[in-house]
Amino acid sequence: MRTIEWKTGIVKTIDQTKLPRQTVFLELKNCNEVAEAIKNMRMRGAPLLGAAAAYGLALTAYHSTARDKEKLMEELTISAETLKKTRPTAVNLFWAIDRVMNKAEKTNENTESIVKTIIEEAQKIADEDVEMNLRMGEHGSTLIDDGDTVLTHCNAGALATVDYGTALGVIRAARKNGKRIEVIATETRPLLQGARLTAYELFRDGFPITLITDSMAGYIMSKGLINKVVVGADRIVKDAVVNKIGTFTLAVLAHEHKIPFYVAAPTSTFDINRLAKDVIVEERSMEEVVKFAGIQVAPQGVTASNPAFDLTPMKYVTAIICEAGVFSPTELHKSSRFRD
Repeated sequence: MRTIEWKTGIVKTIDQTKLPRQTVFLELKNCNEVAEAIKNMRMRGAPLLGAAAAYGLALTAYHSTARDKEKLMEELTISAETLKKTRPTAVNLFWAIDRVMNKAEKTNENTESIVKTIIEEAQKIADEDVEMNLRMGEHGSTLIDDGDTVLTHCNAGALATVDYGTALGVIRAARKNGKRIEVIATETRPLLQGARLTAYELFRDGFPITLITDSMAGYIMSKGLINKVVVGADRIVKDAVVNKIGTFTLAVLAHEHKIPFYVAAPTSTFDINRLAKDVIVEERSMEEVVKFAGIQVAPQGVTASNPAFDLTPMKYVTAIICEAGVFSPTELHKSSRFRD
């Protein structure tokens, strides 16, 4: 089942804030509703945000009453800016918006044709994401051995993409190819994407899975219980991998314990022309830290820091898995195929 779908003027997606207790589907009817769902984490995961942003523009086009291209492009530009303001770190969102807008700009026909082109491009982005994940999974599965226990962080599964997943796609492909895999998932504070979403996906699919708190990772590695670490990414720049807060810590621990640390992400996540210093790290509300499941756990008035992402230097990354294959960090930034 796809995480997000186009239903003739409506975008249907799973409300991830309700999982795993409830499976609730949102029916988003305009770009502002898509933007709200992104901002409030009803949808999350870099590849999914790319598809969602494209569909947000498709909704604007579909419901527009504009009679000429100039007016339609004006409406699309406003929607694009609304979407870009939702979350600043994951590059897929910006990549998808730019791709759809460029396609619209280059379509020199009547508004009806432009609308059709935009919807088709959004659907193409979603379909391509599924295909990229499947290819990525096959490439990554070659790095996983029969009997491995794999540690993963946050949620880089079907829920973070249109379908199948990035890091979890690698794990799924390894099992499909006959390998016996066990998974250890970190809870991923403060919003518990590992406990709520990754555990939900893998348990539902019959994987042997053990959930740990974020602070247990070093102990588990020191006991020799982890063979590989596989995570996703929200942006990959020349000198770092940007991913959910806590990824940097896991990479350093893996390096210390000589455990391979792999990053799985489609090329739409690559931003190789930029450096870590250029990345805006989203700072979310401290309410997510001082409260747990809506209940105040810290003393009233205590302040908290809540960066949603961190930056892992490439020296801690063993390899990056994408739909084109498996690459070392050096190969990645030297190759012209990954640069604009």
